[in-house]
Amino acid sequence: MTTLDSRLEPFVQRHPYPLVFMTVSGSHIYGFPSPDSDWDLRGVHVLPAREVVGLDTGPDTVEQATLHEGLEMDLVTHDVSKFFALLLRRNGYVLEQLFSPLVLRTSPEHQELKALGGACITRHHAHHYLGFSETQWRLFEKENPRRVKPLLYVYRVLLTGIHLMRTGRVEPNLVTLNEEFRLPYIPELVERKLSGPEKGTLPEGDFAFHEREFQRLRGELERARDACTLPEAPSGRAGLHDLLVRLRLASAR
Repeated sequence: MTTLDSRLEPFVQRHPYPLVFMTVSGSHIYGFPSPDSDWDLRGVHVLPAREVVGLDTGPDTVEQATLHEGLEMDLVTHDVSKFFALLLRRNGYVLEQLFSPLVLRTSPEHQELKALGGACITRHHAHHYLGFSETQWRLFEKENPRRVKPLLYVYRVLLTGIHLMRTGRVEPNLVTLNEEFRLPYIPELVERKLSGPEKGTLPEGDFAFHEREFQRLRGELERARDACTLPEAPSGRAGLHDLLVRLRLASAR
């Protein structure tokens, strides 16, 4: 498991708004950060009521990219209203941010939100993972030379999607996922990424094999979606509404 770097803390403290949570996303939760991987910080902030109901409104998204004490960091947080709306869609990104095991900031509302997030998972989240895997595959396919990183993203996305359809649980870590799927080529790919630079490349002769695996696993994800017992629509809307009202009222005090 990745250890959180203590140099992240001052950067988190400088966020301009109160945080419901902040977690680490990206390659650090996918199980294959390179020595030079940046840190993707994701979370939810709460705009004060005066910046929601007034003429001058605050940002529903805060984005910051910086180099801090040798660490490259990319921070994105959404206001509670925007994040909750994303949860009610088939958006796998926000699920992975919410359930990330690498937590920089938490709160009682974070724990409540995780319970509500589970009630927002539907069979239609398969569309997110199918679409994301297609995008990553096209990026990998067009490169010359082809890098290991986008290929690992392809496999991570597909296995996360299949696991979600089968179990209703979010698991973004490719190493953990492969304990279930046992794909023999995953450990070698992960090792190349862990021990090499962010732009490490793949032998050209391996392309045809990975293309077949990409198509096979896409088929597995489609079959898992068709066979799953996940609901058609989220059931967490009322709970999210109540939590949003409470957070906004608290921000007005």
